[in-house]
Amino acid sequence: MKAFFESLSVPPEVLEKLIISIIFFIVLTLIKFLSNLIVRKRVKDDKKAYSWNRAIVYIYTVLLIILIGSVWVKGMKSLTTFLGLASAGLAIAMHDTIANLAGWFYIMSVKPFKVGDRIEVDHIIGDVIDLRILQFSMVECGNWVDADQSTGRIIHIPNSKAITGAIANYEIGFKYIWNEVPVLITFESDWKKAKELINKVSDENVLHLSQGAQQQIRKAAKKYLIFYDKLTPIVYTTVKESGVLLTLRYLVSPRLRRNSEHQIWEALLDALDKEDNIQLAYPTKRTYMSEAYQLPGVKNNKQ
Repeated sequence: MKAFFESLSVPPEVLEKLIISIIFFIVLTLIKFLSNLIVRKRVKDDKKAYSWNRAIVYIYTVLLIILIGSVWVKGMKSLTTFLGLASAGLAIAMHDTIANLAGWFYIMSVKPFKVGDRIEVDHIIGDVIDLRILQFSMVECGNWVDADQSTGRIIHIPNSKAITGAIANYEIGFKYIWNEVPVLITFESDWKKAKELINKVSDENVLHLSQGAQQQIRKAAKKYLIFYDKLTPIVYTTVKESGVLLTLRYLVSPRLRRNSEHQIWEALLDALDKEDNIQLAYPTKRTYMSEAYQLPGVKNNKQ
């Protein structure tokens, strides 16, 4: 290797630094490989194994930068001058990379989210599965799939989005969301009885999902101004063009949203099937004909 570099007329001091840098790189890479191998064999819990692997990568990266950087900084008159020139050049040539590094420091220090959290950033909803120095990864939720369920796609987002964009976290502070199930019934239906049925169905199927919410609010109120007077399910009444709208509003964990709606609708459909005076509404048209426009031989003027 030395003869190869000498054939390229590389100065001896540069050659020495190159050789030392390569040695550092090989040794640290070998240590990183052995460390990951030990973690895979010793740590059986997937979450703990992931945390250890991430820590090993961060330590490896920092040591690599420090050791190799110290080799090349030697011989310069002023470290301050070197850092000034390097930072100016990097700021121009690697603007996006520096922004992503700043985003990584922000994520690590402020912790707007962590691995396992469900978040929305840049109009994308997903579960965070990986945090890297330049980007973080999410399993996408929603999009063409209803009720925020997973689409199966993995999306990689630059860390700079954590600084420049708005982040909605489903997990930090108050770990529940309000979900609503609209039930539209006809004007002729007994809406009061329908409301009683919906309340009964919610008590049997979703009331238990909000247990612990009060404790969560008290805990979150220490850091955030979060207050709710009513945490139990409630049914609101509204009149729409096609009928009476009864909207069930309840607390649920984000990951149980679709399953809770499924249970509510199955129980509600079974209950409504037993009632003759309650009918679900749908868009209809009614035509009334006056006697002046009644066709000959037609006795009933309402169709």
